[in-house]
Amino acid sequence: MSAPDLALPDDVDALKAMVVAMAEKAAGLEERNADLEAHNTHLELVNKSAEERIARLTAVVKMLERARFGSRSERLRAGALSEEQYALVFDEIETGVAAIQAQMEKSAGGSKAKRAPRPRKGFAAHLERVEVVIEPETPAGCEALEKILIGEDVSERLDVTPAKFRVIVTRRPKYAYKGWDGVIQAAAPARIIESGIPTEALLAQIAVSKYADGLPLYRQEAIYARDQVEIDRSQMAQWMGKLGFELEPLADYALARIKQGERVFADETTLPTLAPGSGKAKTAYLWTYVRDDRPFGGSGPPIVAYRFEDSRAGECVARHLDGYRGILQVDGYAAYNRLARSDRGNDGVMLAACWSHVRRKFYELHAAGSSVIASQTVAQMAPLWAAEEAVRGQDPAVRITARQEKSAVIVAALFALWEKELPKLSGKSKPAEAIRYALGRRAALERFLTDGRIEIDSNTVERAIRPQTITRKNSLFAGSDGGGRTWATIATLLTTAKMNQVDPHAWLTLTLERIANGWPNSDIDALMPWNYQR
Repeated sequence: MSAPDLALPDDVDALKAMVVAMAEKAAGLEERNADLEAHNTHLELVNKSAEERIARLTAVVKMLERARFGSRSERLRAGALSEEQYALVFDEIETGVAAIQAQMEKSAGGSKAKRAPRPRKGFAAHLERVEVVIEPETPAGCEALEKILIGEDVSERLDVTPAKFRVIVTRRPKYAYKGWDGVIQAAAPARIIESGIPTEALLAQIAVSKYADGLPLYRQEAIYARDQVEIDRSQMAQWMGKLGFELEPLADYALARIKQGERVFADETTLPTLAPGSGKAKTAYLWTYVRDDRPFGGSGPPIVAYRFEDSRAGECVARHLDGYRGILQVDGYAAYNRLARSDRGNDGVMLAACWSHVRRKFYELHAAGSSVIASQTVAQMAPLWAAEEAVRGQDPAVRITARQEKSAVIVAALFALWEKELPKLSGKSKPAEAIRYALGRRAALERFLTDGRIEIDSNTVERAIRPQTITRKNSLFAGSDGGGRTWATIATLLTTAKMNQVDPHAWLTLTLERIANGWPNSDIDALMPWNYQR
């Protein structure tokens, strides 16, 4: 306010009052400025702390990405993390970032600009919708006026009702008729557990939690106890043994269907088991067989079958695949060779090898920077997988044509490189070992170039094994008869259900009900997960 605009009163008291008011106003402004400065200082400290925390998290993310994608998930380095561990780490980083953002927003006093709504994928149509309508209060003076709806804002949030137990009370009245001898009563419903307390839905819940989600029975026991439902884990274990027995024909049928395929993947992994009498843990094996015709345009359902064995001997795979005469795609384990020996003639299978296993041997050396040949090999191999992506799902003839045009020359160059360099290397060196591994399997490695049904690698079966490697962390078996066979049986069916995009709990509940009611073995195919009607 300029001096000419300032009208000063002539009265002295009024002038004093004006001066006092202006002084109070100035003091208030100074106090407000001091508060703002203090708030700004606080915001600067919060922002600095947040930036430092975000910088640390960013460094961790970059390190993890280098370790994860730089090695192409091959987990060759000592102490390398698994895919599941990577997922856990990234989840915790996301949680940390969200906490930092919440702190910053609170410190800013809610002054942050409202974020524009992001495009969001709609929720599945089958989910129950609970409508909540929030009406505005009627403004003063509008009580007698007609209210006209001109629009509305609609938002959806995902809610959950925690799983809860309930008791199914079944009453079967008994009747007698006057003037008629005898009593009538409806037959008791069939049950998987005769005279037992669990419904088939509860049995399915326990089985899916244990064999598909890796939740051991002692943890389930504690979870159910929170709902004041006491189910002893030894009782649940007995129920699972009964389920394994009832479902074994289905698991056997799954393996039989796998052996009808033109190409089968096979692999094995270790399992912890208790050595009889010693009380010590020893190694057992989970043999895995997968049929998946989708990559070469086949219409058959994807199927996996697990077999628990105390041994890794070739006799196991020979017994499992007895009668199979198609293509067997495997890693380099020698046990599979006995199925393709020349003296078996037409009774032998055709072995196809895995290029991923070859690459891993060279990649370890490349990652360590210890071999120029290994680095050159890894670089030359890369286009092979790019070519495969372009023909995935195509019929065999299309795949063969593309491979002859793009992949054959790469494969020929790789074998030429290895044959040229091997004599120059020490026979005991790691590069020489990797080259001999590839050269010794040349025929099996080259088969994918002339047969469109064969994949470039056996990653399909490795993906089927991966969920079981999670479950085994919470398991210790007592041999094939001590839970191992049951685990393989139930896991076979639940994993097959997931491969066919079927809810394993819904499928298993219905299947157990059908079995309890005497489903005929002659129609076992209708029980399989790939025939489940949603």
